[in-house]
Amino acid sequence: MLELSVPERCVTQFSFSGLACHRTCAVTCASTPEGSCFETVTVPWSELAMTRTSTCIYHFFVLSWYIFLNFYISQQGEDRRKSKVFLSGGQWKYLTFLNLFLQVIFYGVACLEDVLKRAKGQKDIKFITAFRDLLFTTLAFPISAFVFLSFWILFLYDRELVYPKALDGIFPVWLNHAMHTSILPFSLAEVILRPHCYPLKKKGLALLAAASLAYVSRVLWIYSETGTWVYPVFAKLSPVGLAAFFSLSYVFSVGIYLFGEKLNHWKWGDTMQPRKKRK
Repeated sequence: MLELSVPERCVTQFSFSGLACHRTCAVTCASTPEGSCFETVTVPWSELAMTRTSTCIYHFFVLSWYIFLNFYISQQGEDRRKSKVFLSGGQWKYLTFLNLFLQVIFYGVACLEDVLKRAKGQKDIKFITAFRDLLFTTLAFPISAFVFLSFWILFLYDRELVYPKALDGIFPVWLNHAMHTSILPFSLAEVILRPHCYPLKKKGLALLAAASLAYVSRVLWIYSETGTWVYPVFAKLSPVGLAAFFSLSYVFSVGIYLFGEKLNHWKWGDTMQPRKKRK
């Protein structure tokens, strides 16, 4: 069965007009108990097939790309000169590499959903669709945008704070852009290709806060164990400055989260916006 890229919580009807078949889908945003919103769209059958196929191809391409990047970076640890970069915490001390691994998980789930849609239609994949939306809205999009913006802001201000010039002789330029530049366009394309049902702000921001706290805790633990900061910028700050930096970073990530929600609303309308339950 051909389907539009909408959540599985929808009731569908088919109508025929002449020789053209159209599908009318009433979409219910029901990933949260408070979600109650509907929208009806009529799409030609041929357009549904093209949308479905292009989305599958896109997800498979991006998943393959992120798998390649993670594998390529993991092989750099075997080079003595490059392995020095991963001392005191390994490659997973860097938010950049954690984000690359997160993208593999997200696009893996997206590809799994695409495959199950073809195999089972709308049956038995509600959990996967809800998990895909939650993963993208609260982590995959905010973190990829945060890595892109924070890295290039610091890089343009003083690259020694985040990516010392000595690394140019260790990692090729294309890898730097693969880790810090292309991540945002891929996430924006995902917003355009497919709607995502956002959770209530309280839940979404709580999950984002938990992820932020976990990473900050790891950064502080690595420093306490090794006496070395993950990023050079941290060594320039006092304890109060560090607290302010981490607090502003979270506020910045919250702004990105809210921007992603607005962007999703701009593209897909009220369909994917949770509404508070009326009393």
